[in-house]
Amino acid sequence: MSKEINVLNSNKNEITDAESLRQLEFIEKAKAYVADKEKELGRKLTACVVTFGCQMNARDSEKLLAILRLVGYEESESENADFVIYNTCTVRDNADQRVYGRLGACSNFKKKNPDMKIALCGCMMQEQTAVEKIQKSYRFVDLIFGTHNIYKFAELLCTCLESDRMIIDIWKETDKIVEDLPVLRKYPFKSGVNIMFGCNNFCTYCIVPYVRGRERSRSPKDIVRECEKLVADGVKEVMLLGQNVNSYGLDFKDDDPNKISFPELLEEVCKVQGLERIRFMTPHPKDFSDELLDVIERNPKLARHIHLPLQSGSTEILRRMNRKYTKDSYLALVDKIRTKLPDVAITTDIIVGFPGETPADVDETIDVVKKASFDNAFTFIYSKRTGTPAAGFPDQVPEAEVKENFDRLLKVVQKTARTQSEKLTGVTEKVLVESVNEQDNSLVTGRLSNNTLVHFPGDESLIGELVDVKLVECHGFYFTGERV
Repeated sequence: MSKEINVLNSNKNEITDAESLRQLEFIEKAKAYVADKEKELGRKLTACVVTFGCQMNARDSEKLLAILRLVGYEESESENADFVIYNTCTVRDNADQRVYGRLGACSNFKKKNPDMKIALCGCMMQEQTAVEKIQKSYRFVDLIFGTHNIYKFAELLCTCLESDRMIIDIWKETDKIVEDLPVLRKYPFKSGVNIMFGCNNFCTYCIVPYVRGRERSRSPKDIVRECEKLVADGVKEVMLLGQNVNSYGLDFKDDDPNKISFPELLEEVCKVQGLERIRFMTPHPKDFSDELLDVIERNPKLARHIHLPLQSGSTEILRRMNRKYTKDSYLALVDKIRTKLPDVAITTDIIVGFPGETPADVDETIDVVKKASFDNAFTFIYSKRTGTPAAGFPDQVPEAEVKENFDRLLKVVQKTARTQSEKLTGVTEKVLVESVNEQDNSLVTGRLSNNTLVHFPGDESLIGELVDVKLVECHGFYFTGERV
């Protein structure tokens, strides 16, 4: 993680939210506890935040880390730390298993360091069965909380430091949005910005509406104000985050002066002076409007990349998934995007092995991949999640059949993505430099507006800069290039 991380929104004089001010009081209280423990041990205390899952979780982890740093912990990449917090995901079963595995390893660290505190938060903690398992099998965990009360972390941290028992604080739901919490960004030049929380779609395979709650939109003024503060702090790119950004503002009452649509919000964010690139994640195909296409077309600040989850190319499987669009309507939307925005890269998510899926259904998905010419696709094997309707469907697909279908699909995805990428060979594009290349320190790595990775000669002085680069050679999912 970058050493150039800055704490944002920690100036008490700039904070207007009463709950945020209350949490700052707990930060001061926790700071005293940490200072006392440092004196007792004769060393600085360390903290490690481990994040599983989506970019929403990554953004939450930046808030957790900010508070830990503010109270006096030094950030550590090792889980052999004085305070370790796992921000969990529960979209797929393997994420749960990874958490349990990490907890098992962490218990050995705690045996050697009895003052160590271990915390769990995030989506997995909203599932009662997971919490019960931790209570029974991982009694050494000190703190458990969920997604709805993450803003209370400073308060919960104080309680944890004051107690030698397991603290559990899980809320079933909330309508509360707390502004002005401290944030510790991973990158000084780009940042995520939550525009809404929760989801109302209830896809039959997805646990998110149950663990993240119903849709709640932030005030557009608060979003714009956060973007302005980020720019003042050196940020050049933001990613607007929501489970379904197209639903932004639908929860506002008709007479609410804040009520605007997602395309209108994009227009407002584009007006922020100094902001050079704006991304958003994730739109739902059923809600993708012509107004949104118009806004992208006339605003060059908006990244030329649309992530448009497909999940399946079979209309019958889409119906069973409760996705509310068909194969034909999805392809019609892709055609509309390609016609209106020929320079936009379209990426997608695809699930293989959903209950009842046949090889013929997978053929339908492969057909969509070929016709849509996706620039990239993230393919997943269906993971049965307890508590979702699909988990109870009787026609689960045998593992061997899923693996065969997955491999067939993956070959087509890789071929199509390479064909799309190769079209940019020889073109000069602006690249936002993100880091020195991990394999070759004579190179730097950055992203195009369409999200393609590019490696080219340079040094760390270019990090955070937008640089013109000629794309010389395509390597499938990335380019090597040379600075113009």
